[in-house]
Amino acid sequence: MEYQDIRYSVENRILTITLSRPERMNAWTLRMKDEMLDALARANADDEVRVIVVTGEGKAFCAGMELVRPEGNIFGYDIPQEEQLNIEEIRDSGGELSLALYDSDKPVIAAINGAAVGIGITMTLPMDFRIASAGAKLGFVFSQRGIVPEACSSWFLPRVVGMQQALEWVMSGDIFTAEEGHAAGLIRSIHPKESVLDAAYALAEKLMRKSAPTSVALARKMLWRNPTFDHPMYAHQVDSRLMYITSERMDGRDGFGAFLEKRDPVFTAKVSEDMPETPFWPTPPLK
Repeated sequence: MEYQDIRYSVENRILTITLSRPERMNAWTLRMKDEMLDALARANADDEVRVIVVTGEGKAFCAGMELVRPEGNIFGYDIPQEEQLNIEEIRDSGGELSLALYDSDKPVIAAINGAAVGIGITMTLPMDFRIASAGAKLGFVFSQRGIVPEACSSWFLPRVVGMQQALEWVMSGDIFTAEEGHAAGLIRSIHPKESVLDAAYALAEKLMRKSAPTSVALARKMLWRNPTFDHPMYAHQVDSRLMYITSERMDGRDGFGAFLEKRDPVFTAKVSEDMPETPFWPTPPLK
């Protein structure tokens, strides 16, 4: 796929996806959604990619959805407002991205280099870490536009910052600073604008320096999914099966052998080929 609204660059095993519409403050488009989905699928299949960093070009991270004139659908869908559709078939573009991020086999870091509002901030919630520039403006502004939160943010946001903080931000729709987001646990760390990307790369290096790629991929899935179980017994079942598989059939053998022999391990299992096929987690109704 030829990218127009994003840039895709791999260096030192880190994929940088740059939202690239600086003249529009990287406003979200349906084309950007399609390109992001393609980029994430491409990264999952590429064992040279260990960590994904998402950032914005220019002064903003993402200023939200690119709105069009109200003769058509305001979010850009080619659907006349008067046309009757099966409501069950409608899909939110931000939610499509969030589900793809949730299913990523690689850790994802948001390097928020400037304003991130609407989809600009909700798209970061399924990412594993959010690093922001000092003073960056953030906001879940939906109530001030007469709509509701999107991109699965009603599921992700309370899990990241707790229900009370999520309710306040979403109900008020107010803009807040990256510093306020840091205090509430939304933002991992604050940096000068010019060093946000460097901080994201430093974290990426830390995540992959000594770790097995398949272990990281499976642990990411466990930490996002297991807390939603109704009882810890279900997490115990997942732990037990994956502990056996990784220690007997994957990199655990050399990992423990290296520890006993006081040498560096040699991890050979590939995310693209060697992940367990057993579906340990329930399959959602939508794909």
